[in-house]
Amino acid sequence: MEFTDTHAHLYDEAFISEEDQAVERAVRAGVTRMILPDIDSQTREAMFSLADRHEGKLFPCLGLHPTSIGADWEKELAALEGWLSRKIYAIGEIGMDCYWSKEQQEALRIQLELADRLDLPVIIHSRESTELIINVLKECRHLNLRGVFHAYSGSIETYRQIERLGDWYIGIGGVLTYKKASIAGTVRDIPLDRILLETDCPYLTPVPFRGKRNESSYIPHIAARLSEILGKGIEEIAETTTANAEKLFRI
Repeated sequence: MEFTDTHAHLYDEAFISEEDQAVERAVRAGVTRMILPDIDSQTREAMFSLADRHEGKLFPCLGLHPTSIGADWEKELAALEGWLSRKIYAIGEIGMDCYWSKEQQEALRIQLELADRLDLPVIIHSRESTELIINVLKECRHLNLRGVFHAYSGSIETYRQIERLGDWYIGIGGVLTYKKASIAGTVRDIPLDRILLETDCPYLTPVPFRGKRNESSYIPHIAARLSEILGKGIEEIAETTTANAEKLFRI
């Protein structure tokens, strides 16, 4: 079986001096490809450097994370243009976090337009702001948008809204393995061909490693829990979610 981790921050400082070993552990676990979402200019060079060392396994993206949108957000967005000569696989991670702000909304809109111009998918970060993001997507319906709602934790009703707004997938990670996680109920009603597996490492570590640093090699544990919930073989989970990742990110 082969898996794809569609959201891995393997260049994060939590992996300093151990990035390459973490990639090797993932590959040994069957996680042969990992998507690297961008955060901001502080970590971008480390992300591309790591991806260069593991070509064909790591796939870098480009974007400004909503929590990095501060007073210099326009300068940060302008800096993205300097990296467009590099091969990238998505615009992300982008979105809104916790509260509405004019800057977060405008940065999201600008990056959605960039994704449309480059014909790339987007990786959406949404924390306590899903309805606000949906409103922005409605305003951008003229764009050819596709992508993934990372770390999805919404209801099936919210998913129904999202699926009407374009070619959208749902990212499922370690939270699925937690007791009383609401996504365990929601995911039963989401078609498997709309689901992507992710870790968000080093965060959101799945059971049985909760409390430790997360890494891409733990994807099979998330897949096993999804297999149990859906009543489908883990081979089908691996094959379908991998095919979904290949289609969305063109890898």
